[in-house]
Amino acid sequence: RTPTSGEIDILGMDVRKDRTEILKRIGVLPQEFSSFDRLTVRETIVYYGRLFCADCNVDRLLKLVDLEKHKDMLYMNLSGGLKQRVGIAVALVNDPEIVFLDEPTTGLDPRARHDVWEVIKGLKKQGKTIFLTTHYMEEAEVLADYIGIISKGKIIAYGTTQELIDKHFQHVHVTIKGAGTNVLAVAKAMEFKAKAENGNIVVEAVGNDQIIDFLGQLKARNVKFEGMDIRKPNLEELFLMLTGEELVTEDEVKE
Repeated sequence: RTPTSGEIDILGMDVRKDRTEILKRIGVLPQEFSSFDRLTVRETIVYYGRLFCADCNVDRLLKLVDLEKHKDMLYMNLSGGLKQRVGIAVALVNDPEIVFLDEPTTGLDPRARHDVWEVIKGLKKQGKTIFLTTHYMEEAEVLADYIGIISKGKIIAYGTTQELIDKHFQHVHVTIKGAGTNVLAVAKAMEFKAKAENGNIVVEAVGNDQIIDFLGQLKARNVKFEGMDIRKPNLEELFLMLTGEELVTEDEVKE
């Protein structure tokens, strides 16, 4: 495929001129990894290791992705989460310096997703550079050191989670629990943005002074409530604000 524009360097090499050398030093887990149904987990890793002419340590890889107990199971009998871990092991047979993971937890249940997260954290501890594509904002917050938000093929924001939140949001969300419409009336009288949500009132406030003033007004008017939480906006809210798009996962597309 001929590039339309731009250049890509990986590990100081040009992808057009040094493709063979680059492939020796990277690993890739495609979005829909699949393997041979009647090979065991161990046989699968050995097979791909030989394809890449890699002197891979199969036992080390099995331990790394926590598949030692499942090494003799046929691929066809594995759960979705275990299959993804096999895919990660295959991506590591050549001991790559950079690993590309394309939505590695899409379609997995929460337990399996967290298991894959632990594998990825283990790779980070080994010093691997990981490019992770995901639609799950929680996943990005948990795993990523740096986050790039892409919209319509362009990177529109880049930085750590904290840097991105601090740059684009000055306010915090103050959730008044067990509150009635009186709280909403006070917030609107003070010209704060506020809304009712799940039986609570959520107010946007900028800085501690506004929070103190707001609570002071509630006390002065003898407004009763059960409790209060304060939090900053999260990565999902940032994504929606910057792109104007709803987050759609592969699961929802298939539905």
